[in-house]
Amino acid sequence: MTIASAALLLFFILDPLGNIPVLLSLFRHVPVARQRKVLLRELLIALVVLMLFLWGGQYVLDLMHLRRESVSIAGGIVLFLIGLRMIFPTADGVMGDVPGGEPFIVPLAIPMIAGPSCMAAVMLLGSQYPDRMGDWMLALTLAWAATAVILFSATWLKRLLGTRALIALERLMGMVIVALSVQMFLDGVAAYLRAMP
Repeated sequence: MTIASAALLLFFILDPLGNIPVLLSLFRHVPVARQRKVLLRELLIALVVLMLFLWGGQYVLDLMHLRRESVSIAGGIVLFLIGLRMIFPTADGVMGDVPGGEPFIVPLAIPMIAGPSCMAAVMLLGSQYPDRMGDWMLALTLAWAATAVILFSATWLKRLLGTRALIALERLMGMVIVALSVQMFLDGVAAYLRAMP
């Protein structure tokens, strides 16, 4: 996997376009002057959490005695389910009902930006190719930066594209994630079959 494809995968999983409606509803009670500061703080918290999962994920997998092949197969299944949820969203949305007030860590940084799916994806990258941690850090930073740009432009994008176009783009991202997850699953199965005695 190249840096560009890893960054694209992480960007799709971060799903900034799908998070725009939720972000706008969260900021409904936050003064306009505070919104950018709060969003920047939450984005930075999410980046730190994802970097911790990228670097610490391998140790967790070693502790549980999990092989790379099983992680690749499990990652493919998880990404497949995430892609399906993006294509066929539930009525409650990503997190269900959101309380009013200024968000702090939950639900904006975690689980909206640094959700379980992205944590699993960076952990998978770090465990499958531990010798390329610099590449994965760069890919994660690129995906995070693109997500930040989109979320900072949330109000403008919603006016420009409209809710229907945002939903269509999110479903398109879901289709790409489903295709990537199938490839990841097949790669894991092929690696497992090669490793069998």
